[in-house]
Parts: sequence; C-alpha cells; structure tokens
Amino acid sequence: MEDKTRPIIVKRIKKVQGGHHGGSWKVALADFMTAMFAMFLVLWLVTAMDESQRRGIADYFRNPTAIDGRSGPGQPSVLDFEGGTDLPIDMGPSQQQIADGYDMLDVLDEWEQFQEEQLESLQADLEAAIEKSQALEPFKDQLLLDITPEGLRIQLVDKRNRPMFDLGSPVLRDYADSILRELAGVINRVPNRISIAGHTDAVGFSNGRDYDNWELSADRANAARRTLLAGGTEPGRIAQVVGLADTVLFDREDPYNPINRRISITVLKPDAEKAIFEREGARQFP
Repeated sequence: MEDKTRPIIVKRIKKVQGGHHGGSWKVALADFMTAMFAMFLVLWLVTAMDESQRRGIADYFRNPTAIDGRSGPGQPSVLDFEGGTDLPIDMGPSQQQIADGYDMLDVLDEWEQFQEEQLESLQADLEAAIEKSQALEPFKDQLLLDITPEGLRIQLVDKRNRPMFDLGSPVLRDYADSILRELAGVINRVPNRISIAGHTDAVGFSNGRDYDNWELSADRANAARRTLLAGGTEPGRIAQVVGLADTVLFDREDPYNPINRRISITVLKPDAEKAIFEREGARQFP
C-alpha cells in the first residue's frame, strides 16, 4: 500500500552565466601599477640628486626624529619639513646652460685663433732675428719657416756645398751648431713643446745592415736636440725626437737632392702636442 505521508523534495539548480568573474583583479593591478610608478619616480629622483643630497636623505631615514631641520651635528638637512628643499636637484642643463655651451665654441675658436697668432708672431720674430744676426745671415737660405697644422715648422736644409753634417755623420758642423743655438733663444720665448725630426736623402750606405739612414736620421735629430739644450731649451720642452730616414722627402722629384737632408723643428700647437702623448699611449696628458 503506498505511503501517502512521504514528503516530496524538489531540487532546483541555479545556473551561473559565464564571462564575469568579479573586479578584484583590477584593483590588484591598479595597486601594482601605482607601486611601480612610485618606485620609478623615486629612482629617477635619486639619480637626479648629487652625492650630498643622497647622503642627507640617508641620514634622515637613519634618524627620522630630526625634524628640526638637522641631519647631523652642524649639518643642514636635505629636507625642508615646512615645504620645499634647501638643496636644489640637478634636473639637467637649462636653456641658459645650453646657450652657454654655444658660447664655449666661440671661446675655443678664439683660443685657436690666439694660438695661430702666437705662432705667426714667433715666425716674425725668427725671421727678424735671422735678418739681424750676422752669424745667421749667410745661411738664411737654408732656414725655411712655415706654419703647418701641427705648428710652426723650422727646417734646416743642406745645400750642395754647405751641408750641416759630413756625409754619413751625425756630428753637426760648427755653423749648423751656431744656427741651432741661436734658434733656441728665440724658441724659448713661447711655452710650447717642440718636436725634432731628422731626414736623409735616398742615398744608402754600402753596408746598410749595421748602420742605415734610419739610424743616421735619428742620430742627427738627437744631435740637434743636444745643441738646443746647450742653447738654453729646457729638457721638458721636447715632446719627441724621431728619425724618418728618406720617407718624407722635401723634393719628391729628386730623392737624391741634398735638400732632402734636413732637420725639422716644429713648435707644436697644444692639440698636436696632446695628440703625440695620446698616440703613444700616455694615460694622462702632462
């Protein structure tokens, strides 16, 4: 017999629509982005500060109770608790500083012009000294002066019947020694360093294995250096002494022309002087 007193249970299933999972993730992302922005802002501010400002902030966090405007004994705080900061933050060059940079280009141009005028003045002094000197007057056609990109170049060249050195010898003749001593006095009027180079013609030695034009040209350049020192040139004024053999001919059409045998003394411009030391690997230009 069927039991009519049994309760009837009805189950209802609630269906949830897909596509919406709440907005909590958006809040978390916004917090994260805010934190990242704040972190990059702090990093940017720290890199824009100088060392004293960073030290002041570090002192403040070590002693946060120092709200009287002091970060240490007798030291002003980098923070102003009433608004603002006592020390300016370097935010990069201003428009005025950029304009001043263009002014520096003008200053450099003026400095180069001054150097050029100084060398031209020295050239005029040398030419006047050669004209006035009775000792140099017979040899003025062997003294060649010109201004090059490196500086004022003074060349003492051989003549067919009037060489500065005996053939194959690094020993200066008396008149060449006198010329160099006279030049030393005039060169000493400017503080520029000098470069000395020895040159030969293309005539080789019969036995070039033991001694050749490279060694001869270097020895002649050093002979000129010693004579300049004897004439009063300070040792520190000499930037370099080199022998170039016949690699830089004065007369390229005739490598055997005696005029190729010469001593070149260059009163160096500052840029050329600096380039010598940098080329040779000097760590710091003196």
